[in-house]
Amino acid sequence: MTTPRTFFGHPGGLATLFMTEMWERFSYYGIRGLLVLYMAAALADGGFGFDRAQASAIYGIYAASVYLASLPGGWVADRWLGLQRAVFIGGVLIALGHLAIGLSAAFEQAAFFLGLVLIVLGTGLLKGNVSALVGGLYPEGGARQDAGFSIFYMGINTGAFIAPLITGFLGEKIGWHWGFGAAGVGMLIGLFVFRSQAGPRLGENGLRPSGTPEQQARARTISLAGFGLAFLVVILAMVGVFRPDPVAIAGHMSTIMLTMSGLYFAYLFFLAGLTTAEKKRVAVIMVLFVFSMFFWGAFEQAPTSLNLFARDFTDRSLLGWDMPVSWLQSLNSLFVILFAPVLAVVWERLGARGRNPSSPTKFAVALILAGLGFWLMVSAADRVAASGGTLKVSAWWLTASYFLQSIGELCLSPVGLSSMILLAPKRFVGQMMGVWFTSIALGNLFAGIVGGDVDPNQLTAMPDLFRRTAFALFLAATVLGLLIVPIRRMMASEQKS
Repeated sequence: MTTPRTFFGHPGGLATLFMTEMWERFSYYGIRGLLVLYMAAALADGGFGFDRAQASAIYGIYAASVYLASLPGGWVADRWLGLQRAVFIGGVLIALGHLAIGLSAAFEQAAFFLGLVLIVLGTGLLKGNVSALVGGLYPEGGARQDAGFSIFYMGINTGAFIAPLITGFLGEKIGWHWGFGAAGVGMLIGLFVFRSQAGPRLGENGLRPSGTPEQQARARTISLAGFGLAFLVVILAMVGVFRPDPVAIAGHMSTIMLTMSGLYFAYLFFLAGLTTAEKKRVAVIMVLFVFSMFFWGAFEQAPTSLNLFARDFTDRSLLGWDMPVSWLQSLNSLFVILFAPVLAVVWERLGARGRNPSSPTKFAVALILAGLGFWLMVSAADRVAASGGTLKVSAWWLTASYFLQSIGELCLSPVGLSSMILLAPKRFVGQMMGVWFTSIALGNLFAGIVGGDVDPNQLTAMPDLFRRTAFALFLAATVLGLLIVPIRRMMASEQKS
C-alpha cells in the first residue's frame, strides 16, 4: 500500500508526528489514573499500601517533573541531539520506564521509582520536541500551521481518551502491572511508527542540532552528568542511604520553583534590557502565570483527590457491572474532542463582530467554570460525609464537574499558549513557553500536595478540600476580573478585546 503524501491536506510528516504523540499520550494517560490508586492500594490488593497523602505527593512530584523536564529536554535537542534523535531516545526511555514499573511486581518499589524517573527523563526529551517538529513542517507559518497544530492536538486527546479505557480495565480488573504494561506497549507502537516513517516523511526537519561542535560537546557533558546525578539519587534512595519524605519534598519543591520563577521575572524587569512596552507585556505574562497556577492546581486533582473520590464514594455501576475507576479519567479528553471545535467557532464569530474576549477575560471564565465544578463536588462530598461514608453518589456528579473543568481548560490552555507567543519579547519566546510549562508544573505539584485529603477515615476533610479549592478559584477569578481593564490597556497594541 502506497503511503499517502498528505494527511488531511497537510504534509505527510504530520501523520507520523500525530501517531507518535498519540501513542506517547496513550502511555502517559494510561498510567496517570492508575498511579495514586496503585500506590494507595493495600498490599493484599497488590499495591504499596502508601498513606494517601504520600501517594498523592509522589504523583504531584512526578507530574511536575514531567513538565519541568521539557525545558532541559529542548536545550539538549537544540544543542546536542537534534529534534528527531531526542524524540526517539525519549520514547525509548519512556518505554523502559513502563517496563520497569511493570516489573515492580517482582522488584517492588525500586523498579517502580526507577520507572518514574525514566518516564520523566524520556518525556522531557520527547514532549516539547515533537511539537517543535510539527512547527518545522510549516516554515511559512500562518493559518495553515495553526490548522496543523489543531489536528496534532486532536491526536493528543485521542490517546488520552483511549488510554484509561484500556489500561484502567486491565490494571483494575486483571492486575495493576497489566495496565502499566499496556501503556508501555502503546509507547513501543509510537516508537515503531516514528522510527519507520521519520526518514522519508520528516527529511531534514530537526535532523541535526543547531549547536556548534563545541556547544554539542559541552551539552553532551552536562546532559550525561545530569542523567548520572538523577540515577545516583535514585540508587541511594533504593539502597536506603536516605528515606525521602514525599510530602516534605513536594512542599520544598514548590517553594523553590516559586522563588526561581519570581527571580526570573525580576531579571526580566530589571536586568534584561527590555523596553517599557516589553515590560508591560511581561507584566501581563506574570499575571497569567499566577492565575494559570490556580487553575491547574484545581484541574490536576483529577488523578488525585477526584480519582480517590471516584474509587471510594462514587456508584460506578454500569448495567450491573462495576466499571473501573480510571474510566472516568477519559471524560476530560472526550469533552475536549467534542467541544474544542464548538469553542473555536464561538471565538471566531465573536472576533468577526469585534467582541472576542481578551485573554484575561477567558482566563477568568476558566477559573469560574473550574470553581463551579468543584462547588458541585462540595455538595456530593457533603452527602457522603452526612451518611458517615456509607453513601455512594451518582457518577453524574463527577461527570458534570469534569465537563465544567474541561470547558474551562478550553478557555485557558490554548489561549495561554497563544498569549505567551504573542506577548513575549522576541528574544525570549522560547523561555516564555518554559514559563507557561512551569505554571502547569506548579499546578500539578499543588494538586499532589492537597490531593490526599480524600479518605474514608477523614470524611470531613473531603468537602473542606473541595470547598477551599472552589473558593480559591472564585477569589482568583474575582481578582483577575478587577485587573481585566488595566491589562486590556497594556495589551491594547497587541490584542483587542
